[in-house]
Amino acid sequence: MHDFHWDYEVFLFLATLLTLGAWLLAKFKKHRSKQANKATWLSRTAAVGSFFPILFLVLSVRSFAFEPFRIPSSSMMPTLLTGDFIYVDKTAYGLKMPVFHNTLIETGHPQRGDVFVFRSVEDPAVDVIKRVIGVPGDHIRYDERSKQVWLNGAPLALQGDGFYQGFLDEIPGTGLRQNQATTGAASHVVLLSDVVRRSYPHTDLVVPEGHYFGMGDNRDFSVDSRVFGLIPEQNIVGKAQFVWMHWRPDDFWQGLKRIGHRL
Repeated sequence: MHDFHWDYEVFLFLATLLTLGAWLLAKFKKHRSKQANKATWLSRTAAVGSFFPILFLVLSVRSFAFEPFRIPSSSMMPTLLTGDFIYVDKTAYGLKMPVFHNTLIETGHPQRGDVFVFRSVEDPAVDVIKRVIGVPGDHIRYDERSKQVWLNGAPLALQGDGFYQGFLDEIPGTGLRQNQATTGAASHVVLLSDVVRRSYPHTDLVVPEGHYFGMGDNRDFSVDSRVFGLIPEQNIVGKAQFVWMHWRPDDFWQGLKRIGHRL
């Protein structure tokens, strides 16, 4: 049983139910509204009910199809930058019930290398984005000294590719080195810092059924499964597909180049 949290989706769901009730009430009571005061009350009820089709459409699309998200931090650099707006496919991992998030129809499961959005393990009202490193049955080990990830007894290959020269406004002067990595079927870049070293509580575990292990591509500046542990499948929102907009007031043209960037 998961804790219930008030968020935008809950209010949208309740508003849809409220307007549905008003719409149905107006339909069934219409033929009985002979008196003036009843007619006035009915017209107000009908006005509330008129919002039902719009809210139902928004709730359906947001819950079952796709949802836009804005990247608020640098934990997925350089794959995703602060200011990216991403398209998240909510059909990739199954159709889920709004608010309660129980899977109605299974359409797939997260694969190693996927970039996915999930509700935070620490605060389910907050959405988080990371890369899938471990799936059910995997043995994950993270060596804090070498900053190496081991998957089922084998190291995930990292090939050094010099210093990162991109956006560093949020984490200045950290000497980030970029490394070419392959996780599952995904080839991507991982950033590691020469000066930052951290200890984590979850560095050696086997992923049980219905859970996943996620990490940020900006490894030393990411709060992920090494910190908060495994991600329950019920928390998963969907698979991030591409950047549909980017907004950085300090670099408009760079933002235009980000549009359409696939993940």
